[in-house]
Amino acid sequence: MENGHDAVRQLRYLPAVGSPYGVEVLDFAALRAMDADRRRVLPQRPDFHVFALIGSGAGTHEADFHSYRLAEGSAIWIRPGMVHRWSDVDSCDGPLVLFRPGFLSGFTAAEATAPACWRLEQPHLELALFAAEHLGREHDAAAHTPHPASPALLSHLLAALLLRALPDDVGSSAGGSGADGRDTDVFRRYRAAVEEHFTSWHHVADYARALGYDVRTLTRATRAATGTGAKTFLDQRILLEAKRLLARTDLPVSGCARRLGFQDVSNFTAFFRRQAAMPPGAWRRTVYGGAGTGTVALP
Repeated sequence: MENGHDAVRQLRYLPAVGSPYGVEVLDFAALRAMDADRRRVLPQRPDFHVFALIGSGAGTHEADFHSYRLAEGSAIWIRPGMVHRWSDVDSCDGPLVLFRPGFLSGFTAAEATAPACWRLEQPHLELALFAAEHLGREHDAAAHTPHPASPALLSHLLAALLLRALPDDVGSSAGGSGADGRDTDVFRRYRAAVEEHFTSWHHVADYARALGYDVRTLTRATRAATGTGAKTFLDQRILLEAKRLLARTDLPVSGCARRLGFQDVSNFTAFFRRQAAMPPGAWRRTVYGGAGTGTVALP
């Protein structure tokens, strides 16, 4: 039956009492206390950001079909729409920051190029934990004694935390001026257009016409922001959504193809095989069979 039923729990941003600003600060202990049924170990897809730091302990986390081993210094950034699960965080301690899309401006490029998980070394971890603690204290103060400046203050403190924690080659792309800044602006527009149209526009030329750039401009800007060309960036976005549909819904391959704008299932199969080195049906069987894509050990 082709009904597209989604097996992933969809998480909506529902702020706790006293957290009306689009950002909320808690920790792994609070996550475990709120989740006595351990639903965190099941696949979920939030419509908000989750940024977490592992201050102590060890565990594992899965994000978009990659499993990551967590240890002291691990940083995790779950973006809206990402399929993830907290495989094992029973011994982990550290802050978790939940925030709505759009709560921060100017982080589009950083969001696109940051990995799902990475490792912070000392003293960067200490400074990031300090920034998270500062954000948490200001969040508590705003909850108890709201002030007109509270939203802006919380936004700036969250930006400071992310800039402190992001890998050096990613954090530098969160802003910019001159030629680099122009490339960043072009990439932001391209990335937003890809998110809106990737299920119907499969060629970079379509985006170039819509945005008023030539293909070379989009390719240069995308390579500067992500290290890959505009065509690869687009193909990888389509592939990721194809994997999400195959792994987390009961749609047949033909239904996935139609969802992604492929008029012919054979074209979709050829695309998927070219990108993933196996046809979609075989890839789906590896996921259901527990093979996954392997565990990533953070350096």
